[in-house]
Amino acid sequence: MMENAAPVQVWLVERMFAEDKSNLIVLVYATTDGQRYTMKEHAITGNAETRRTTAAVEVDPDDLDPVGDETLQNQYATEATRMANVHDPDDPI
Repeated sequence: MMENAAPVQVWLVERMFAEDKSNLIVLVYATTDGQRYTMKEHAITGNAETRRTTAAVEVDPDDLDPVGDETLQNQYATEATRMANVHDPDDPI
Protein backbone atom coordinates (compact mmCIF):
# COMPACT_ATOMS: atom_id res chain seq x y z
CA MET A 1 0.00 0.00 0.00
CA MET A 2 1.20 3.49 -0.74
CA GLU A 3 2.29 5.30 2.39
CA ASN A 4 -0.58 7.39 3.82
CA ALA A 5 -3.03 5.95 1.27
CA ALA A 6 -6.37 5.54 2.98
CA PRO A 7 -8.36 2.38 2.42
CA VAL A 8 -11.14 2.69 -0.14
CA GLN A 9 -14.67 1.53 0.66
CA VAL A 10 -16.20 -0.62 -2.05
CA TRP A 11 -19.70 -2.10 -2.24
CA LEU A 12 -20.94 -5.53 -3.28
CA VAL A 13 -22.15 -5.33 -6.88
CA GLU A 14 -22.05 -8.89 -8.14
CA ARG A 15 -21.93 -12.46 -6.84
CA MET A 16 -21.30 -15.52 -9.04
CA PHE A 17 -19.92 -19.04 -8.99
CA ALA A 18 -16.31 -19.41 -10.10
CA GLU A 19 -16.21 -20.89 -13.59
CA ASP A 20 -13.32 -23.26 -12.93
CA LYS A 21 -14.07 -24.23 -9.31
CA SER A 22 -17.57 -25.28 -8.37
CA ASN A 23 -17.03 -24.75 -4.63
CA LEU A 24 -16.10 -21.05 -4.87
CA ILE A 25 -18.26 -17.95 -4.98
CA VAL A 26 -16.73 -14.84 -6.51
CA LEU A 27 -17.76 -11.53 -4.97
CA VAL A 28 -17.22 -8.31 -6.90
CA TYR A 29 -17.01 -5.07 -4.93
CA ALA A 30 -16.85 -1.68 -6.69
CA THR A 31 -16.56 2.00 -5.93
CA THR A 32 -19.76 4.03 -6.11
CA ASP A 33 -18.53 5.74 -9.27
CA GLY A 34 -18.09 2.34 -10.94
CA GLN A 35 -14.53 3.17 -11.98
CA ARG A 36 -12.67 0.58 -9.87
CA TYR A 37 -13.35 -2.88 -8.50
CA THR A 38 -11.91 -5.83 -6.62
CA MET A 39 -12.85 -9.48 -6.48
CA LYS A 40 -12.87 -11.83 -3.51
CA GLU A 41 -13.37 -15.58 -3.49
CA HIS A 42 -15.19 -17.47 -0.75
CA ALA A 43 -15.40 -21.22 -0.38
CA ILE A 44 -18.96 -22.49 -0.17
CA THR A 45 -17.88 -24.93 2.53
CA GLY A 46 -16.14 -23.95 5.74
CA ASN A 47 -17.25 -22.05 8.80
CA ALA A 48 -19.77 -19.24 8.51
CA GLU A 49 -17.38 -16.55 9.76
CA THR A 50 -14.89 -17.11 6.94
CA ARG A 51 -17.76 -17.00 4.42
CA ARG A 52 -19.29 -13.83 5.88
CA THR A 53 -20.26 -11.45 3.11
CA THR A 54 -20.87 -7.82 3.97
CA ALA A 55 -22.41 -4.99 1.97
CA ALA A 56 -19.07 -3.19 1.80
CA VAL A 57 -15.40 -3.75 2.54
CA GLU A 58 -12.40 -1.47 2.79
CA VAL A 59 -9.48 -2.32 0.56
CA ASP A 60 -6.04 -1.01 -0.19
CA PRO A 61 -6.21 1.30 -3.24
CA ASP A 62 -3.48 -0.84 -4.86
CA ASP A 63 -5.86 -3.81 -4.78
CA LEU A 64 -8.40 -2.07 -7.03
CA ASP A 65 -8.48 -2.60 -10.78
CA PRO A 66 -9.99 -0.22 -13.33
CA VAL A 67 -13.31 -1.16 -14.92
CA GLY A 68 -12.60 -0.82 -18.63
CA ASP A 69 -16.07 -1.30 -20.08
CA GLU A 70 -18.37 1.76 -19.90
CA THR A 71 -21.53 -0.36 -19.67
CA LEU A 72 -20.05 -2.31 -16.78
CA GLN A 73 -18.92 0.93 -15.12
CA ASN A 74 -22.50 2.22 -15.23
CA GLN A 75 -23.84 -1.09 -13.90
CA TYR A 76 -21.34 -1.14 -11.04
CA ALA A 77 -21.95 2.53 -10.21
CA THR A 78 -25.71 1.98 -10.08
CA GLU A 79 -25.49 -1.13 -7.91
CA ALA A 80 -22.76 0.21 -5.57
CA THR A 81 -24.74 3.42 -5.03
CA ARG A 82 -27.94 1.45 -4.39
CA MET A 83 -26.13 -0.75 -1.85
CA ALA A 84 -24.63 2.29 -0.12
CA ASN A 85 -28.07 3.91 0.13
CA VAL A 86 -29.86 0.91 1.64
CA HIS A 87 -27.18 -0.87 3.70
CA ASP A 88 -24.64 -0.16 6.37
CA PRO A 89 -21.17 -1.36 5.32
CA ASP A 90 -21.18 -4.22 7.87
CA ASP A 91 -24.65 -5.50 6.95
CA PRO A 92 -24.50 -9.21 6.16
CA ILE A 93 -25.59 -9.90 2.61
